Amino acid sequence: MATAPSRPKGTRDFSPVEMSKRNYIFDTIRAAFNLFGFKQIETPAMENLSTLMGKYGEEGDKLLFKIQNSGDYFNGITDEELLSRNATKLASKFCEKGLRYDLTVPFARYVVMHRNDIVFPFKRYQIQPVWRADRPQKGRYREFYQCDADVIGSNSLLNEVELVQLIDHVFTQLKIRVAIKINNRKILAGIAEVIGEPEKIIDITIAIDKLDKIGLDGVVAELKDKGITDESIEKLLPILQAQGNNQEKLAIIAEVLKGNATGEKGVEEVNFILDTISSLSINSNVELDLTLARGLNYYTGAIFEVKALDVEIGSISGGGRYDNLTGVFGVDGMSGVGISFGADRIYDVMNQLNLYPEDSIVNTQVLFVNFGAKEAACSLGIMSTLRKNGISAEIYPEAGKMKKQMGYANSHNIPYVAIIGESEIENGTIAVKDMNSGEQRQMTAAELVELLKK
Repeated sequence: MATAPSRPKGTRDFSPVEMSKRNYIFDTIRAAFNLFGFKQIETPAMENLSTLMGKYGEEGDKLLFKIQNSGDYFNGITDEELLSRNATKLASKFCEKGLRYDLTVPFARYVVMHRNDIVFPFKRYQIQPVWRADRPQKGRYREFYQCDADVIGSNSLLNEVELVQLIDHVFTQLKIRVAIKINNRKILAGIAEVIGEPEKIIDITIAIDKLDKIGLDGVVAELKDKGITDESIEKLLPILQAQGNNQEKLAIIAEVLKGNATGEKGVEEVNFILDTISSLSINSNVELDLTLARGLNYYTGAIFEVKALDVEIGSISGGGRYDNLTGVFGVDGMSGVGISFGADRIYDVMNQLNLYPEDSIVNTQVLFVNFGAKEAACSLGIMSTLRKNGISAEIYPEAGKMKKQMGYANSHNIPYVAIIGESEIENGTIAVKDMNSGEQRQMTAAELVELLKK
């Protein structure tokens, strides 16, 4: 017996109904990107590993899917190297490419390669899949879509403000209640300096970013494991436990960071963003979260994360400013800021909350019954007219029993069935059955167009 086929873990198939729902999400996000002046680009699914490695920190590098070289990939590898079973070293020998981990690093590579043709500031968006060799779990997949919007070539904090507006607009359109969390990596760097652990900034941010998942005791334990002293942890605790509204928390951190140039700059930037947003019409709650760190090590300024309020799931959007990202590709001093919408997690949220409007599921509007060659030819002519009017129509491909054809219409939720027999051909009419009410009446092609347009 043949082995039943299966999918790789962490991947999914999507039915036509599911794809209608997903396309509703993509279309909503795409429309918002266009509304805010972003232009679409695409980059390849695979990049050179030299482009990807070292951009996501040690943890991120481990999650890169590497692509085995074609041809004789053992060429140039010694027996000694093979017998060493050093997976990392061997992979560097016979894997030169990898699947993209996100869309930001490929975008930075794109900017560097095409910088002579780009007019800055450059506002781009991408809606494409990415891959991560992560452990699959609820809300976390190995293949998933990201929907990114970035502005590069501008230092203005108005870009951050507009990104918050964009986030709010998208989730308002999708009817998902969210909290938009904001922090600044300069604040985090300042904290590391103030507590006397500036060289441990990455370890500190990775640990405190897990506060929601592992709790305060878990964060403290992880900090100790990373060699952070008890004295430094004691200085950090008031920041991790800060309460109050945005201005109250900002006042707490401003007092802690007084005299620290890096931290004070971060406080100034956050204050401008929050103050500007407060004068705008924002539906979502915008919250200063001093524990928000985001483990990726290329953020240098504002950082954002979006949480759904009515569903237990990880962040559904996030991003930040990455002033030095293009520097690794030989172009220094080019500032960028961007956000990414996690379409797959948004899809899961909308499924759980059943937020799709009725017309988001795309269905054929009318099915023509097939009685034979003569009737089918007449039906095809009328269907052409319907389609020219933007009406979705199809004909059952074989002349078969009426019950089977009606069953097909029911299973695909097609609201109307058009029946053309000999008498209809003679009279120039169509028998149209409403599949919901069961009512059937005769009408002309023009009347059918008017009915379906409504």
